[in-house]
Amino acid sequence: MLPTPCILLLTFLLPSLSRLGAALNFTLPGQHPSPELVAQEVYRKVNASVTRRHLLQISEKDESSSSSCYTGNPIDDCWKCDPNWPNNRQRLADCAIGFGQYALGGKNGEFYIVTDDSDDDPVNPKPGTLRYAVIQPQPLWIVFPANMLIKLSQELIFNSYKTLDGRGANVHIVGGGCITLQYISNVIIHNIHIHHCYPSGNTMVRSSPTHYGYRTKSDGDGISIFGSKDIWIDHCSLSHCKDGLIDAVMGSTGITISNNYFSHHDEVMLLGHSDSYLPDSGMQVTIAFNHFGEKLVQRMPRCRRGYIHVVNNDFTQWEMYAIGGSGNPTINSQ
Repeated sequence: MLPTPCILLLTFLLPSLSRLGAALNFTLPGQHPSPELVAQEVYRKVNASVTRRHLLQISEKDESSSSSCYTGNPIDDCWKCDPNWPNNRQRLADCAIGFGQYALGGKNGEFYIVTDDSDDDPVNPKPGTLRYAVIQPQPLWIVFPANMLIKLSQELIFNSYKTLDGRGANVHIVGGGCITLQYISNVIIHNIHIHHCYPSGNTMVRSSPTHYGYRTKSDGDGISIFGSKDIWIDHCSLSHCKDGLIDAVMGSTGITISNNYFSHHDEVMLLGHSDSYLPDSGMQVTIAFNHFGEKLVQRMPRCRRGYIHVVNNDFTQWEMYAIGGSGNPTINSQ
């Protein structure tokens, strides 16, 4: 008679366990306790910037002057209005809005100048290359003295506290990978062209000066954010990648994706690993001032769980859908 009550007990317990799991609070490190307040602050900053632009336009019309700086974009107002920004590059780290506003990048770190566009050895990268910079343990503000086309041999695995600052140059990253942010924090990627990324892997790749390991085949994302927090991607262009242009999965949070140009791609942006992956309920992402351009199909973004604030974006066209969700996400679209 023992098997029968055991089976009945499991029959009643399994639904209860399922409800208990759904009720658990999967709080992620870096998750903001009041996402609505963050969204309201973004809205306030946008309105303040637009009002400032309007007032300056009236003032300039009256004074027949055009010397004032106004953009209507609080991110650009923060740094572009400084005519000396090339000598004050790290001010950019104070300019993010939304959930990624705490991304420090390489703030207060040394400047690293990329002088070598090669990527011949993913295990022992040469000093002067981009790969050598991004694996270092200390904060670095990475800049480019001239236009560059960097053809990656394997995925480019970042360490924490890095800024990739492409302002003043025309920097393209293509090839295997491309950019992987895995279990790290505090990364800013600004003004970089990322395109034609394809799967790579099944080989050794270095992720820090003290560690390299075997990497299985990558998906071919433009930027893969995996279990990471405090990430800001701004003023980049992304297109023609094998999988997603930007994917944020596996408990990533504290992310702002702003002022980017997306084009020529099917599955543009995935936020959340799967409908059943409960830790992504704590994912918080701001999508602001992006231009979703020509020849896009879907996922602008595709949201699985989490709180996603989509504000002031320009959607030129799509073939299937623009914004979609499943797994009970909160999508605040303005």
